[in-house]
Amino acid sequence: MKTSARRLFTSLAVISVVVVVAVCALRTRASYLEYYGDGPPYFGRTTNMDKWQSPVVELLVMNALGLAWVSLVVYGALRRANSR
Repeated sequence: MKTSARRLFTSLAVISVVVVVAVCALRTRASYLEYYGDGPPYFGRTTNMDKWQSPVVELLVMNALGLAWVSLVVYGALRRANSR
């Protein structure tokens, strides 16, 4: 692989990892604010308690997918570095 293509691939991998981590972090924060609210005590949760659902499963799935992507990119980068 040529040097310019390798640099492009590396920069795209780093950018994708940063974007995935940022999206996961922002989505987690938004979910917690939506589900638990910012008023005392857990305003969003107590107003509609009969319809309330825990955000944990949704967040676990999304963050697991993000972690899998980051792990895949890091594994590929380490494998490529060791093959040189």
